[in-house]
Amino acid sequence: MGMEDKVHWSRLLGVGGPLVMRDIRRIVGGKCVLAPTPGSHVGEPLDRQLLDFAIACFQHAEGSAGIHITTGQDLGHGVMHDGVTESLAYLNSRFAGSVIADTSVPTGEGNYQLLRGMLRACDIDLERATVGLIGCGHIGMHLVRRLAESETETIALESRPERRDELAAMGVRAWAPDAKREFLTNPMDALVVNAAGGSLDPAAVEVIALNDRLEVICGSENLVMPDPSVALVLRDAHKIYAPTELGGMVGYLTAAEEYLSRLEGVPFEVETLLEAARRLEAVGFEATARVRAGGHRETFEQAVTATACRGPGETPRPD
Repeated sequence: MGMEDKVHWSRLLGVGGPLVMRDIRRIVGGKCVLAPTPGSHVGEPLDRQLLDFAIACFQHAEGSAGIHITTGQDLGHGVMHDGVTESLAYLNSRFAGSVIADTSVPTGEGNYQLLRGMLRACDIDLERATVGLIGCGHIGMHLVRRLAESETETIALESRPERRDELAAMGVRAWAPDAKREFLTNPMDALVVNAAGGSLDPAAVEVIALNDRLEVICGSENLVMPDPSVALVLRDAHKIYAPTELGGMVGYLTAAEEYLSRLEGVPFEVETLLEAARRLEAVGFEATARVRAGGHRETFEQAVTATACRGPGETPRPD
């Protein structure tokens, strides 16, 4: 479900903090999907029971399978039903593999740097670009703030009315999800996707392919493309699509670096992940430049694999 792809890209590109790069050969990606029963989401009356169940599952898996589990924020990030306890702190105090670092900031920075490199390869300066954002949660808002520093024109598709009001106060025009088609027809140079999943469905890709000005698509949304074959529709329309697993890998890198830092007994330095995120600017530039020079015959993934400095133990996977 994308996690092994994130590990693949970080290994291939040599992107990560010092401890993750040291141990990259023994890191693999996977997903544990926890489906809460009614009333057990974080903030609801049964949230403690749900998290205790998850912890018991992790401990059983580690004890019986001989693996070490590291989790990010996917189990829920917020204040629990008691009105006091942070869910990540609750998990962290009871299971060593649950980390508490805010992975959204390094992930958002990775998004920004990848976008900047891709646009630079298209000879588009951020100062004169228009960037569309789908999803303005923690990651999306990091992008809004970073783009504001360059006075980039930013537009957004966002599900929450209160967040749309917040964006409007910042000078960002925002559309509701039911206006997705209208939003995608706006003249824009880039689209960055960070919603809850499925943003690049076939209908959306069809509209994107017809948007003459739109050059690049990136982001870090999980399960962004229900039908992966539509990536070829984007390629054939000369749109350069960076897989969201590549754009989102800095989040897993943050969680893994914090976990390994704790095992080593050394301070966790989030700055090392921000530095790792900056590497994606060059990745975005080099791969995009190669795709354009080759007349869009390659996908972004193929271009990255061809231009990457391979990390330890990595060999390119066949397409």
